[in-house]
Amino acid sequence: MVRFFFLVTFTLFISCAKKETPLTAQQIVDKTFVRSGADKVGSAQIRFQFRDKKYAAIRKKGTFYLERTALNTTSKIRDVISNEGFQRFEDDTPITVADTMAVKYRNSINSVHYFSVLPYGLNDKAVQKKLLPSSVVAGKDYFKVMITFLEDGGGEDFEDVFVYWIGKEDFLIDYLAYTFHTNGGGKRFRVLKEQCNIKGIRFVDYHNYQPIHPETPLVDLDLAFDKKQLKKVSEIILENIEVTLLTD
Repeated sequence: MVRFFFLVTFTLFISCAKKETPLTAQQIVDKTFVRSGADKVGSAQIRFQFRDKKYAAIRKKGTFYLERTALNTTSKIRDVISNEGFQRFEDDTPITVADTMAVKYRNSINSVHYFSVLPYGLNDKAVQKKLLPSSVVAGKDYFKVMITFLEDGGGEDFEDVFVYWIGKEDFLIDYLAYTFHTNGGGKRFRVLKEQCNIKGIRFVDYHNYQPIHPETPLVDLDLAFDKKQLKKVSEIILENIEVTLLTD
């Protein structure tokens, strides 16, 4: 009888231990991929409008085509980034752009497309993931995952650092923070405003904040948000979203 009780107790202990094995940063991101539909982004055509410009992206089997179109007073300017590099068109005619300006345009376009389909991109080869201590924001439990980038393959902004707050129950990103070094640099903290699901892919609009005290550590911006120590600087809203899933 004592032996039976010991075996049952030991079995329950092992079972509970297995259930309580903590998830790694990679496992959390993988779950977020599936819950957000990011696994579909790599074979999709996505169009949307952000502020006064139109964006289009086609991704399939490792090839990509990222586009931004703007109208000025006299012509249509279309910027394209693809596996072949950067190209600017004016009324569909290719034009030459100075290297310094090409880098600026490319970074700007990449940034909008990157944020539009998060967490897609978080499993790229240059991405490094680190699990931080968990957090509670507005009464909800979150995993905190820090993202840094290798210089090789990390792009011009490889020194930027991101932190994602991922719900422990739904594995969705509700908050994110990042550092940037362009235009004098700084920090931003984005808060979910609205979300929608189109063809199985989650798209999110955000309230965009910066810390009142610039020295606030990036990983503590959630605490600063709860203490109302952030200043709202803009809203990130995607409009007229269209998705076409591509098949082989």
